[in-house]
Amino acid sequence: MKNITGEGMILNLTKTIQIPVVGFGTYLINADEAKNFVFNALQCGYRHVDTAEGYGNETGVGYAIKKAQNELSLKRGELFVTSKVWPGNEAWGQTLKTHDLIIQSLDSSLKNLDLDYLDLYLIHAPFAKSKRLEQWNALVELQKQGKVRAIGVSNYNKTHIEEIISAGLPTPDVNQIELHPWTQKSELISCLNDNGIIPIAYSSLAPLAEWRSKEGQESAKTDEMISKGADTNSPFKSLAKKYNVTEAQILLRWGVQKGYPVLPKSTNQERIRLNMDLFSFEIDQGDMSAIEDMDRGDGIAWASGDPCMVNKGYLSEIYLLLDQRFNTSFFITSRTSSVLKGTPMSFNRIGALKFSGMIFLNIIQNRVEVERFRENQNHN
Repeated sequence: MKNITGEGMILNLTKTIQIPVVGFGTYLINADEAKNFVFNALQCGYRHVDTAEGYGNETGVGYAIKKAQNELSLKRGELFVTSKVWPGNEAWGQTLKTHDLIIQSLDSSLKNLDLDYLDLYLIHAPFAKSKRLEQWNALVELQKQGKVRAIGVSNYNKTHIEEIISAGLPTPDVNQIELHPWTQKSELISCLNDNGIIPIAYSSLAPLAEWRSKEGQESAKTDEMISKGADTNSPFKSLAKKYNVTEAQILLRWGVQKGYPVLPKSTNQERIRLNMDLFSFEIDQGDMSAIEDMDRGDGIAWASGDPCMVNKGYLSEIYLLLDQRFNTSFFITSRTSSVLKGTPMSFNRIGALKFSGMIFLNIIQNRVEVERFRENQNHN
């Protein structure tokens, strides 16, 4: 467990900065909705709000924060606000952000949020391979300027973290990644712990049957996973009954007990309140050990597969080759297509793998035909 104080509600991010362990996530909430839902969360006691340039809702989040300051007498210093910069992705036909463009993005986010500084600023994903270090240097500069208090990354794997360390640059304060009992990322967590980097968990509620169940809310979740979550005998339903809490509270409490700040998102007032109530119970060691055995590997929050896999293994290379060859976007989701200006085409990970397999077989067949043709020519 990390150095957590205040009955578990605050975690020491650095020697001088503390982060509330429970934050309010805003992915899939538009700017107008954010005005009400973020304000409701602040009314319920949340003091940590997570947004991003790519979510398209920073103006709504900023409106809610200002309203809370006026109507709830909240001071800026009582709030912890996180945003993320989109790095660009050449595989999607996007220009990678340079050092100066990163600076401009932060200034735009501050304007949208109507804030003078951010408590935490993250690079949203490791897609900008040739400019990752340049982008990280920009965040280091922003921290020196006082525009951001803490800096970090999101969806970075061990290789990406080691890239920063090998360059002799300051290490990130945090790495925000998909973490829940189905994707526990033990090797990456060990790397983060060894380097003093705090893991922040997103999509903690992914194992729930109703998670991203609405049309347009894409993910890599399979029908089998949905069925498992809906099963009346599912382990999380059993644990919820045992501790007299909701399944969501079990999943969130697991993250908190592991030492991860969590970012639950809900548009239901009662669930918003319950998701904050994680400190009235504790999952016993036997159940925590049982949950360790539920790990399924990669995350499922992104329709294309876990972005931590970027530049890691053959699958990401297949995606990149397909993107370049067919001008499609296997990482993009319908949620972000309008913001990121990608194509509307969207494959989940399994679909992309099947498609790439078909292409691979086609290539083999073509090569066989060429070899047969050459043999016939030689015989003639």
